[in-house]
Amino acid sequence: MQITAAFDGGNIEVVSAEAADDIQLRIRADHNSSFYQWFYYRLSGVRSQACHMKILNAEGAAYPGGWQNYQAVASYDRQSWFRVPTSYRDGVLHIKHEPVHDLVYYAYFAPYSMERLADFIAKLQAHPKVEHRMLGQTLDGQPLDQLVIGQADSGKKKIWIQARQHPGETMASWWMEGFLPRLIDGNDAIARALLDKAVFYVMPNMNPDGSRRGHLRTNAAGANLNREWLEPSAERSPEVLLVRQQMESIGVDFCLDVHGDESLPYNFIAGTHGIPSWNEKRLNVHNSFGQALRRANPDFQLVHGYPDNQPGNANMTMCTNYVAETFNCVAITLEMPFKDTADTPQPREGWSPERCKRLGANALDALHAVIDQL
Repeated sequence: MQITAAFDGGNIEVVSAEAADDIQLRIRADHNSSFYQWFYYRLSGVRSQACHMKILNAEGAAYPGGWQNYQAVASYDRQSWFRVPTSYRDGVLHIKHEPVHDLVYYAYFAPYSMERLADFIAKLQAHPKVEHRMLGQTLDGQPLDQLVIGQADSGKKKIWIQARQHPGETMASWWMEGFLPRLIDGNDAIARALLDKAVFYVMPNMNPDGSRRGHLRTNAAGANLNREWLEPSAERSPEVLLVRQQMESIGVDFCLDVHGDESLPYNFIAGTHGIPSWNEKRLNVHNSFGQALRRANPDFQLVHGYPDNQPGNANMTMCTNYVAETFNCVAITLEMPFKDTADTPQPREGWSPERCKRLGANALDALHAVIDQL
């Protein structure tokens, strides 16, 4: 029996692995940070053995409430991911599974590798509607890639979409695999109508370093990028600094920041209700976007989510709050679950890459519903 996480996005530390029924593990914290919850590792030599894996430091994770009613994912081929029996008790996360093959992978959510991202971007940039821009480099020297979709002119809206500020929220990358292919589909009337009225500035992965390192929430410097928007720096958060500089050069009419939530078993949106310039017009666009997404995809709901901030109480270091206030626009955070959806469960896969993709594609319907209000 062997356990390793020495690969793109991997994260685990082995405490003891003397017997398949008592595998003791710990999640490694993000570099220069106390955040941890993301795990991804490979177990080999365990065909037909009843494996009991114990993550001993689960209680100290960033969001221990996220372990309640959570089921880890497993895969033999790293393509199809399924849920396996998982429980949380006495501060320890217990994962039980009897593999039918010699080699099996386990993860917090279906991983999305930097190699898959490179392939995705390379394929998209060959499309005539897509322009690739490299905004700069990360602290680890990785490219910070942007895709611009549509022909810019003075009359078009400027729509910004970004994913993976928090690298462990891999569902945001799967969401992009639904959103972007539909946006460039010339046979899709909704996509054509949107590109007649808007140009899209898309960041498929805002945090390449954290993604490759197997972090939950931070970049190579240990910075939580979604708390860096007020004062980003080249030394600590170049990813935010580069995107913010481009926003200042181009302008923003709408911003959608795509995330995952560890605790809530729902898809939902969060607004910028607490910013100083919040008004009824922004509230109407926010509500219209949510209602249209709910009509397009019943996996999305409007009942459960974060409580709205009171006026003047917004955290201005967060992306959507900063962007909405600075550019006098609507900015929305979309959250997806690590768990299954409580209202529309699919027990074998739970909330899955395929469902993320479908929600991503349906985001075009919601944008189409509000584009004329921006």
